[in-house]
Amino acid sequence: MTFKFLGTGTSVGVPQIGCDCPVCTSTDPRDKRRRCGAYVRSDAAAFLLDTPPEMRVAALEYGIDKVDAVVLTHAHMDHVAGFDDVRRFNTLNGGAAMRCFAAEETVEQMHRIFPYISDKQNTMGLFRPMINFVADDEFKIGDMTLKRVKVEHNFPCSGYVIDEKLGYVSDCHELSDEAIEAFKGVEVMILNCLRFRPHPTHLNKDAALEYLEKIAPKKAYLIHMCHDVSHAEWLKVLPEGVEPAYDGLEIEL
Repeated sequence: MTFKFLGTGTSVGVPQIGCDCPVCTSTDPRDKRRRCGAYVRSDAAAFLLDTPPEMRVAALEYGIDKVDAVVLTHAHMDHVAGFDDVRRFNTLNGGAAMRCFAAEETVEQMHRIFPYISDKQNTMGLFRPMINFVADDEFKIGDMTLKRVKVEHNFPCSGYVIDEKLGYVSDCHELSDEAIEAFKGVEVMILNCLRFRPHPTHLNKDAALEYLEKIAPKKAYLIHMCHDVSHAEWLKVLPEGVEPAYDGLEIEL
């Protein structure tokens, strides 16, 4: 299984519009952070983990032409604004409807945001996503098994365990004891870490490292980072085994 980071930045992305801070003007390509999303592929299947605004750009840049399903963490726009572009993968899949896995609340929100989505072809021949939404807590995509884990982002949000090897939480400010237990034993843990300073709906450095110590993965990557801290600065302050992710990074399990 390979896991590619399509984006590792916070909701406004990095660089921010109209900002001339050292990180937003950095020449280090690792400081260019699209909104969070990922592409996961095995020998048998591939899926998108969230559909951020720059998903189409990332798919073109990284040559992504195979998508069998979509998995959503929640319906905030920095995670779903690119969902309309899933229709291109419907076409590449021969016009078949695609499964999208999400919590029941997220499915309801997606229908409100994209009221034209259906599992059937449009009778007028218009080009629109064809989606079968599935709200199961545990499911398979090809040969990969995923388990949804409830996390708190000022409202219930979804993290995932993939093949008992990788944990993913893009957005949360708190992990319950049950969530920590669900992620224990993974080889790789990917966890949101906005900045050094506290934030009401996201983890900061100290909180993220505290949770990672409890989960005890072999390797951890931080995502959903804002423009407060550069990639090089993150590397200086993080303990061994924990690194900031960057757009385009691919890991293999």
